[in-house]
Amino acid sequence: MVVVDHHLLQQVDEALEYVEKNFADYPGKTDTFCYPVNTRDARDWLENFLEERFDQFGPYEDALSENERTLFHSILTPALNIGLLTPQEVVDRALEFAEKNDVRISSLEGFIRQIIGWREFMYLMYVRHGVVMRNSNHFNHRRDIPESFWTAETGIGPIDLVIERVLETGYAHHIERLMVLGNFMLLSHFKPEQVCDWFMELFIDAYDWVMVPNVYGMSQFADGGIFTTKPYISGSNYVKKMSDYTTGNWCQTWDGLFWNFIDRHLEFFQSQHRLGMMVATYRKMADEKREGHLKEAEGFLESL
Repeated sequence: MVVVDHHLLQQVDEALEYVEKNFADYPGKTDTFCYPVNTRDARDWLENFLEERFDQFGPYEDALSENERTLFHSILTPALNIGLLTPQEVVDRALEFAEKNDVRISSLEGFIRQIIGWREFMYLMYVRHGVVMRNSNHFNHRRDIPESFWTAETGIGPIDLVIERVLETGYAHHIERLMVLGNFMLLSHFKPEQVCDWFMELFIDAYDWVMVPNVYGMSQFADGGIFTTKPYISGSNYVKKMSDYTTGNWCQTWDGLFWNFIDRHLEFFQSQHRLGMMVATYRKMADEKREGHLKEAEGFLESL
């Protein structure tokens, strides 16, 4: 039996009307709001994930899709981060469900790791290193984020696709955040404090303790490696391998930015054993190809 709380629905409608009236010119939409606003509904949301998507979460947790925004993700952080659910409750229920329903181990491990091994770990990093992180700019990036990153008009297909979804729902899953948005922003030399502000402004699950370590530490490597060993960057090939994105001119721009980033920080990449292959590949590249990448990057960055 479905219980409808009409008083709660009225409160939600009033909140949406208030936002439309007072913040009409701000990014985002209210007509697509769909998140739980009380614990009962948040638990129903959790159960829906466990029953419908949990078993396939592991194999596809890093996948990107042009056509599907949710895939097999739980989208629990909006409820977790405002206290409608506790991490302990989610972990306990997931373990219980997995045991009774023979959920594949990769999905169980991947989901539990996202909560205990990442979410709670991020809170620890914020408490211990947050002040240092938010005052760091390891690569000395000084570019301002252009208006197009608030309007989904960058001209880069995967970036605009993810931003459009964020404007509709306030949400993107972790690979869209890290390897699409964060990756591209790092390659574009944006100021890390502006990147953090951008995520804080646009995401429904944004809190200081969430975004500071994830942006300064993970996404932008602005802290120089307090808890990570390398910056998470890639060319277009990785993005295409993890997705069904349509190949286009964006690939050339993305690759240009990638190799321009390597060129700009050659000394750093040479000093990192895990990253030395990138330098070797870059130096073996034909002069014409290398110059083409750098010219492509220069043209795009100047157009921002």
